[in-house]
Amino acid sequence: MPTPIDDNNAIRPLDFLRHGLIVAGFNTFIGIVLALNRPGPWHVQMVYAQAIGLSIWTLMDFSRLVVRINPETGWPEGWRRWALQGGAIFFGYLLGNTLGDLAYDRPLLDMWRSSPRSMLSYLLMCIAVSAGISFFFYARGKDQMRLRQLAAAQRDSAENQLKLLESQLEPHMLFNTLANLRVLIGLDPPRAQLMLDQLIAFLRATLSASRATLHPLSAEFARVRDYLELMKIRMGERLQPEFDLPAELAERPVPPLLLQPLVENAIKHGLEPHVQGGRLRVSARREGDQLVLRVRDTGAGLSDCAADDTPDGTHFGLSQVQRRLATLYGDTAAFHLGAAPDGEGGTLATVRLPWSPNA
Repeated sequence: MPTPIDDNNAIRPLDFLRHGLIVAGFNTFIGIVLALNRPGPWHVQMVYAQAIGLSIWTLMDFSRLVVRINPETGWPEGWRRWALQGGAIFFGYLLGNTLGDLAYDRPLLDMWRSSPRSMLSYLLMCIAVSAGISFFFYARGKDQMRLRQLAAAQRDSAENQLKLLESQLEPHMLFNTLANLRVLIGLDPPRAQLMLDQLIAFLRATLSASRATLHPLSAEFARVRDYLELMKIRMGERLQPEFDLPAELAERPVPPLLLQPLVENAIKHGLEPHVQGGRLRVSARREGDQLVLRVRDTGAGLSDCAADDTPDGTHFGLSQVQRRLATLYGDTAAFHLGAAPDGEGGTLATVRLPWSPNA
């Protein structure tokens, strides 16, 4: 009847209590059966059933603290397991009988002297019942261990997939920036040199910060701000960035480089094709049980080019956003790209994340 034990061979109190209640439930059933089949007051059978059952369970659990156990089963290996179970059942039976005798002011182990056969039959019944309860907890523990191993494997798989997605996303962002730099070299070499210096500083700050699975929303906004400052060297006043991050959301954890592809998409397919450029607004809001992130531009709006599937097109960056959201949050997160609804033209990209950090 094992209670889960942690890596330090210490019983977890809540698990100990929960398993004790389960054992007490079994004992109650046994007490009812005995009361229905044997003469005398029903409460006598109930007290003895609880005293014996809980004594066996307590000795069995606490005895496992002094022996080396298999963490997958909660039991010692080999002969030690059988010795522990047999000793706990025998001595727990004697202890439980003693407690019952004390409760009813009877001579200690009175049954052993008056009816050894009855005493032996009760002992054999305790062995059978204890074996059944122990098997129940053993099988339950094995199932829980398999579930923990499966969850750990799924978590490792998700983390590896996220690392792969991020390792693909970072070069994608870099190649897009270098392509912009290449164009500027031919048009304005001094500004290209300034852009290169800014790019070096940007990469130094961004690439090291993007190794974590999550980082504060304020850090995500800071990286987007740095990137837009970099793009502003090339686009000048055609690019008008705006940021709206409420103070109470600044420390909210989000995946790194989540907004970067959305901002790149807004510049490449919204503002750059638009002769006069326009505004690019990045905002965050809490709406009910969701954190809502928006990237809104007043550029050319959606077009066929926004759905291209070339490696350097927006499809790659946006698909990475969708895949990362699905890996991290499953169905509790959502991404939508569509025309801005306020009549000013342009495009609105919206990311919805679950507010609960455990979702």
